[in-house]
Amino acid sequence: MHIGFISTRFAGTDGVSLETTKWRTILERLGHTTYFCAGELDEDHLPGMRVPEMHFQHPEVRALHDQAFSHAPLHADFHDRLETLADAILAALYRFVETFRIDLLVTENALTIPMNLPLGVALQRLIAKTHIPTWAHHHDFYWERERFRDNHVSDILDAAFPPALPEVRHIVINHPAQRALRTRRGLESTVIPNIFDFNHAAMGITDANRDLRNHLGLSNDNLLILQPTRVVPRKGIEHAIALVRELRRRKHHLSGKEPVLVISHYAGDEGMDYLQHLQTLARRWDVPFYYTPNYFHLHPHRDRNGNKTYSLWDAYVHADFVTYPSLYEGFGNALLEAIYFRLPTLVNRYSVYVEDIAPLGFDLVEINNEITSKTVDAAIEAICDPVRRRRMVEHNYQLAREHFSYEAVLPVFERLLSTPAP
Repeated sequence: MHIGFISTRFAGTDGVSLETTKWRTILERLGHTTYFCAGELDEDHLPGMRVPEMHFQHPEVRALHDQAFSHAPLHADFHDRLETLADAILAALYRFVETFRIDLLVTENALTIPMNLPLGVALQRLIAKTHIPTWAHHHDFYWERERFRDNHVSDILDAAFPPALPEVRHIVINHPAQRALRTRRGLESTVIPNIFDFNHAAMGITDANRDLRNHLGLSNDNLLILQPTRVVPRKGIEHAIALVRELRRRKHHLSGKEPVLVISHYAGDEGMDYLQHLQTLARRWDVPFYYTPNYFHLHPHRDRNGNKTYSLWDAYVHADFVTYPSLYEGFGNALLEAIYFRLPTLVNRYSVYVEDIAPLGFDLVEINNEITSKTVDAAIEAICDPVRRRRMVEHNYQLAREHFSYEAVLPVFERLLSTPAP
């Protein structure tokens, strides 16, 4: 089949883009051909069609979003403007389907979280009019986010986020989401968790990435604590700063190494206020805070000024410890990445972790929304005791390979492809 992926963006190192790349690999191994349509496309998501109005940062899309989820009354022309943009996106979607002869659509969060309202409306209309088979891959429902709960567009959310159409097969990434979709909308769904290619060995230090620490202004005397997530409030990065503060106070337990916190991903998806808050907190607590997204991309290259950049995987190769103190996650892409690179990791016991991941028996440094003395002891042991560290990371790797590898979910893909939507 010709399978068309649709989202607001397929670019960089956000979880939706990374997970889409994994799905592409699986579907192409099964003999299908994939195409992409979004407001932004990187080289890993081609061939395809770029439609600027599909990006959630398009000025008119952002303006409509901000009105819809504001306490202020809607502007009088809100619905006219939304319809105009939805019509333009719908026309582009028709072109995409016709140009690439699409047999199956896979929407990546575009019918899930209302970052782009006109895109959701356009997709709902496209599916209803053409009856094209569709997999709606849901990463984060709007009702899971406080900022979307007060709104002026409940009719649009009910119709399109997600739509109750017979052509749509709903796929969620955790069991709480499956229950919520059934309870709220009466819609059944299939659970496919986040995955990683555990059958391929992780990269290590290479000639290309050997100088990464030097480029960041670090040395081998630094303990590199990696926070491999976007800078948005739900990531709980205050806890990572608190951990590094406590590690610095116990530097004598770390063979004299100087702990620093490195943030690998961008801020900005939800504004810059949170980044500024974290930078202020780090200064107050005397924590070296390296905000380094310009250094890390999906693939290493040189930027327009000729400066060397690195892959996201290079960050893991040089890390000594990973922090993942999220308050909420749909699943946990970065957690799987840390396990894949055999790194000891701190994780906050967010709800999906508690229900879908922890019961499998992973060996991680767990917290319940605070850094305690016990937390710091456990982190120091995981960093400094080579026997403890080895047992921890190998145990986690084997568990993740069993439950969250490509091979673990391949039968589910085969079943979905071989049976019609309910």
